[in-house]
Amino acid sequence: MTRAPEEDRRRRIVAIVGPTAVGKTSIAMRVAEEIGGEIVSADSRQIYRGMNIGTAKPTPDELSRVHHHLIDIVDPSEIYDAVRFARDAEAAIGRLITSGIEPFVVGGTGFYVASLFDGIFEGPGRDDDVRSELKARLAAGGPPELHEELAAVDPASATRIHPNDASRIIRALEVYLSTGRTLSSWQADGNRAPAYAARTFSLTMPRETLYARIEERVDAMVEAGFLEEVRALVAEGRLATGMPAASAVGYRELLPVVEGDAGVAAGEEGDAGGGDAEARAADGRNLHDAVLEIKRNTRRFAKRQLTWLRSLEDAIPIDVGELGVEGSAREILSRMPARSDSS
Repeated sequence: MTRAPEEDRRRRIVAIVGPTAVGKTSIAMRVAEEIGGEIVSADSRQIYRGMNIGTAKPTPDELSRVHHHLIDIVDPSEIYDAVRFARDAEAAIGRLITSGIEPFVVGGTGFYVASLFDGIFEGPGRDDDVRSELKARLAAGGPPELHEELAAVDPASATRIHPNDASRIIRALEVYLSTGRTLSSWQADGNRAPAYAARTFSLTMPRETLYARIEERVDAMVEAGFLEEVRALVAEGRLATGMPAASAVGYRELLPVVEGDAGVAAGEEGDAGGGDAEARAADGRNLHDAVLEIKRNTRRFAKRQLTWLRSLEDAIPIDVGELGVEGSAREILSRMPARSDSS
């Protein structure tokens, strides 16, 4: 006799996910404000202090309207992975539930959302000697070279990890080099048991509309002082090539401009006729070229997010292009699980 599957009695938490620039923050805030809820961010870039403009972090006004958790929690030089996120998010959700506050998980970082609601194997501990060697090789050859090595020994992990995601490439290679087993094989052994289940709402809109919004948002970021933000972070020693946060789209394209700017400025101390520093970045890139690259890479990032969203079997699609912010918020509110529903 076949035994019926055991009922999943975990509390369901509303997760509002979607690609970059689709309007997650505006919609989630409208939903949270309606019922006095708070937002647990699932964005792997908004965790970094000082990286505000380029991560589209909520504004001070927005933060005063709805309390957000798990933003501005680490410095750009710190490593913060999906396992740590799951622990921190579960703790934040637990505190909110205990206080009678409805939590909303909001973001577009797929492996963060998966680690929280599906579980992720924590794997072996760190090997600082191996990690130091890999970081030295990263500085010499860059992330793509290490990604090629990862693809040769652990193609499953390489497929999931972007060629410019230095921190995750290093972690996967560290596991292989220190244990003799691939990260994917460790993960296949078993996952962390998640404390909560999700009622997931997937925000969508026509791709051409989304790409147009991305272009407009990048222009708005530059107008708001994105380059100046990167300059300040570099000048303060808080952001540099090789740091975990330096792989973030936008920052990785502007860093060569800022670093080239600094080099030109130093060389111009004895050369008054040096010209425009921004036009002579370290790799020959100027601000205009960098902005075009940011737009292209953001579109590619959004495309990967859309692929992930299509893989979410139980997600409820919300067409933001058709419904707008208010309509999307109302649709989510009408389909939320009952607060007394723990399954």
